[in-house]
Amino acid sequence: MDTLGNMLTSIRNAQAVKKETVKVPFSNTKYHLAKVLEKEGFITGVEKRGTQQKPVLIITLKYSDTERSAIDTLRRISKPGQRIYIRYQDIVPVRGGNGKAIISTPKGIMTGESAKKQKMGGEYIAQIW
Repeated sequence: MDTLGNMLTSIRNAQAVKKETVKVPFSNTKYHLAKVLEKEGFITGVEKRGTQQKPVLIITLKYSDTERSAIDTLRRISKPGQRIYIRYQDIVPVRGGNGKAIISTPKGIMTGESAKKQKMGGEYIAQIW
């Protein structure tokens, strides 16, 4: 099962119906991915809630004054059936610099720009713009 794909789809669906928050089951990978989205300004906040046995991640979505969502497109690249890995030399700007690449490196989940600066490749998780 693709848990990261499910999280990204939940965010897409919630923004389509203008929801304020999204609840997804907690995992460290999802948490760090959400923190990168928050740092880059695509979501407003992320927090862990729930019990020790069943923690959940609460993601607060971001909208403009005109009710337009901060995320236009959220696309999963590497999937469980076909993992996509990228070298740092091959990282290129997404949508001419208007979007972000999300990459899982040995030093954690980060944007493509950060990975390229640190000369680190990894699994190409998603594109967002």
